[in-house]
Amino acid sequence: MPDTLQTTPDRRHTSDTAETMTDVRYEVDRIDRLLVALLVERQSFMDAAARIKGKRKAVLDRPRIEDVGLSTAIAEPVWRTLIDRCIAYEFESFDRLKPGLDNS
Repeated sequence: MPDTLQTTPDRRHTSDTAETMTDVRYEVDRIDRLLVALLVERQSFMDAAARIKGKRKAVLDRPRIEDVGLSTAIAEPVWRTLIDRCIAYEFESFDRLKPGLDNS
């Protein structure tokens, strides 16, 4: 997997130094590319977790999910959706890699 994080454009502004919508859009697009690259990398580790975990019930790790500590307005709901979708993806990956193995 190419290291997309190393090929993203350089940061030009902070939220305090941006003066035009072009500045803002540049930075938001840059951040979006970073987020996508991070999500791709995270998803690859869901495949690794599904491969490594011996039992299907190990996919859902509730204490780890609750250890977030983010803002309730945007970050927490987005984070919880991300975690829920990653768990669903890992279940699918587990089932694909270990068909018929449901040792809940």
